[in-house]
Amino acid sequence: MTLRLGRTWVVLAMLAALIVTGFADTYHLSAENSWQNVADSPESEYLLAVSKIKQQLLTGTKSDVIDALEQLKSDFPDMTGDEIEAYLEAEKLYAKAKWHKAATVYKKFIDTWPDSVLRPAAMERVYSIATAYLQGQKRRYILVLNLSAFDTGAELMLDIAEKAGTAPIALRALTTLAENQEREERFIEAFDTWQMIADGWETGQIRKTAILRMAKAKHASYDGTQYDATALEEARWLFEDYKTNPYTNDAEQQEADKTIALITEQLAYKEYETGIYYERTENPDVANKYYQKILRDSPDSKAARMAQARMAPDAVSPIRMTARRRVVDGATQFLDSWFFMEPLFKPKDKKETQE
Repeated sequence: MTLRLGRTWVVLAMLAALIVTGFADTYHLSAENSWQNVADSPESEYLLAVSKIKQQLLTGTKSDVIDALEQLKSDFPDMTGDEIEAYLEAEKLYAKAKWHKAATVYKKFIDTWPDSVLRPAAMERVYSIATAYLQGQKRRYILVLNLSAFDTGAELMLDIAEKAGTAPIALRALTTLAENQEREERFIEAFDTWQMIADGWETGQIRKTAILRMAKAKHASYDGTQYDATALEEARWLFEDYKTNPYTNDAEQQEADKTIALITEQLAYKEYETGIYYERTENPDVANKYYQKILRDSPDSKAARMAQARMAPDAVSPIRMTARRRVVDGATQFLDSWFFMEPLFKPKDKKETQE
């Protein structure tokens, strides 16, 4: 019994050693039918060197990366070629802070070598350049003019998103773009970018966040009562959509309800201002139609109470006789009298009407 147990422990120890070896080393059958450690092959040494370069791209200095690429060319002349040369050219431009030229070369590299192990690193470089542009980095034009490069940054981010599909960097690129568009108060552009995110990530927390930001951007794009209220209608619909998302909790739904109530008030006030306009142009019947619409659609709004007051028989005319209006009216009467046009606009007296 003791002998059997001893043999069992020996077998288990051997299996453990094999498992550890399996994790540490990988072997393949060479052309000479002998097992060779992949780590000892030229291809693996090349990939290991490239992986170190990729790590330096994240943590090292620009000069370290360039030195490592030059060393890679020297150590593996048979494996390096146009691909490494192209990437090295882009890195040198990046190191000299020639952002636009570097981005152009990185983009060409990404298109030319879509399967390159350095393609993700190239995308990260383009992302960093685009972020700098979006956050205020100027671009030099005609050697002396330093102008805003925000639109260039936006184009670079959209290019990354298109090429990366649903990879994490695509989401980062679109999110960074949308947030900077909001910061610059480019709310319509931000809305379009958030919509791209909602369309690309159709489920889960990402879509929920995108719908909320779309709603906020659309609401923020409303310029006031003198402008079209379509943005308010669309924002209200988006907040309603956000409320029905299964990932939206009760507190978020209540916050959405508050914004929807605000939008409803804004829409009602838009109708009220339209009614006031028609009163000022002496079209009370048309004005009353707008006031009645407010009472029907938004009876609990502040605008409804104001509309009710406007429809009262003793309501004061919204046309205030300011000093400027008195001057204008006086000048108009003088000119009408001077050019003998006053009789055309003067109302007829009762005697003339009866005749």
